[in-house]
Amino acid sequence: MAASDYDALSRVAANHQPLTPLLFLERSAAVFPDHLAVVHGTIRRNYAELRARCVKLAHALTQRGLGRGDTVAAMLPNTPAMLECHYGVPMAGCVLNSINTRLDAATIAYILDHGEARILIVDREFVPVLRAALAQCGNRPEIIEVNDSEAPSPETLGGLDYETLLAEGGADFAWPMPRDEWDAIALNYTSGTTGKPKGVVYHHRGAQLLAVSNVLSAGMGRHPVYLWTLPMFHCNGWCFPWTITAMAGTHVCLRAVRGAAMWSLIAEHGVTHMCGAPIVMGTLLATPDAEKRPLPGAITFVVAGAPPPEAVLAAMGAAGFGVLHVYGLTECYGPSVTNEWHREWSAAPAAEQARLMARQGVRYVALEGLDVMDPETMTPIPADGVAMGEVMMQGNSVMKGYLKDKAATDAAFAGGWFHTGDLAVKHPDGYVQLRDRSKDIIISGGENISSIEVEDALFKHPAVSLAAVVAQPDEKWGEVPCAFVELKPGQEASEAEMIAHCRSLLAGFKTPKRIVFTELPKTSTGKIQKHVLRGQLRQPL
Repeated sequence: MAASDYDALSRVAANHQPLTPLLFLERSAAVFPDHLAVVHGTIRRNYAELRARCVKLAHALTQRGLGRGDTVAAMLPNTPAMLECHYGVPMAGCVLNSINTRLDAATIAYILDHGEARILIVDREFVPVLRAALAQCGNRPEIIEVNDSEAPSPETLGGLDYETLLAEGGADFAWPMPRDEWDAIALNYTSGTTGKPKGVVYHHRGAQLLAVSNVLSAGMGRHPVYLWTLPMFHCNGWCFPWTITAMAGTHVCLRAVRGAAMWSLIAEHGVTHMCGAPIVMGTLLATPDAEKRPLPGAITFVVAGAPPPEAVLAAMGAAGFGVLHVYGLTECYGPSVTNEWHREWSAAPAAEQARLMARQGVRYVALEGLDVMDPETMTPIPADGVAMGEVMMQGNSVMKGYLKDKAATDAAFAGGWFHTGDLAVKHPDGYVQLRDRSKDIIISGGENISSIEVEDALFKHPAVSLAAVVAQPDEKWGEVPCAFVELKPGQEASEAEMIAHCRSLLAGFKTPKRIVFTELPKTSTGKIQKHVLRGQLRQPL
């Protein structure tokens, strides 16, 4: 038979539709309309009600003239409104820009300008910082305010109430499917590790595939109960707003990570899955025994940001939690590499299990290519656990590119692979393990901090001659910024003064927790030797 006979069969509406995670909600609402979808304080909504609210949001946005390619920003904690935005906004054809609620006003202003948000849905808790941001940006999005019943606030910018907006829409709105699965669904900004934050664009295809891969990697069955300890603004909650809905699960909302609240919600609602950085594990374990509750059953904790220490893994296991270690970046929809566990490893001593789990692992099902390469020659490094190269990715769960930044996009995709900028080794069994970060990123409590950004703030102090910022190990946050400062001749400054100076320019979590005044080690060409500074942090100063 000629190949042309096979090729003669065309794509038509009956056999080809664009992939999109939006249909997960339609399916769950049709098959399990009465199943509990959302829990928040006293709020209980089933899937029929969740779908109705999302469709009303889509209709209300459409009636305001928004559509394909328009950006809708959201500055919200893990509340029902944030979940609804993950469906209602793209159901209108718009692109959801979830803004990190911990950012400073200047960065928020930049994001609102660069992303050209036409509407901003904001929780009233964040009105003060947003007010400062709006004073600095040229864009003037329409403000929609959520006055959450769990944390009501008198703060207001005079914006339209979110519930009033929803009342403008109809639950019978026939929302349009994306024209193409390559259409943008979300816009997420990096932490600005090499200057201004870059706008990472996700498409419907990648979001759908990554959401399904989460199901497979986490071994998720029907009707999971998911506790929202991971911010939904982080890579769209690693796509779990779509993952949990695909399995007709229950979204248990949580505005802030607090030990007693987590234990209470886990016990009350029978939580089966949760995600977060190692600090969330630490918070769970550090909760006073009097505030802990018996676990309702096995819980899978998906962790990323840094490998959990051996003692934490042992304590989590003893408490009844199963740990899944994953790795990813904003540019790959969150987790795209997983530490696929082998049954026989469970028989190994605790120290050996911790060593094995510290590795980032192998590719997600949705990621077609993962390797560690020499970035100059684009050839794979030996799988010997010693040779170091750059982690490269390839596949459908890699971003469309950086918004309005062709040069950065081309550089990131050079040679047909996505260059992560992370340095790693590859073990004989093919498992990848990070060794360093080529851009000196500091990961604190799951948040990326640019050492360059912190150094720039330090340099704005009139007494500073040179500054270098590196990661200092921290029991609670994993890593925190430590600044080494060389003062100008004849100048003086105290540690408290320098920290206060940085706090006036940076978000709180980016502020150095320690200032060391010293002459900085330099190469013969004058380059600061950060590896020497890191070594000093491992020795008494």
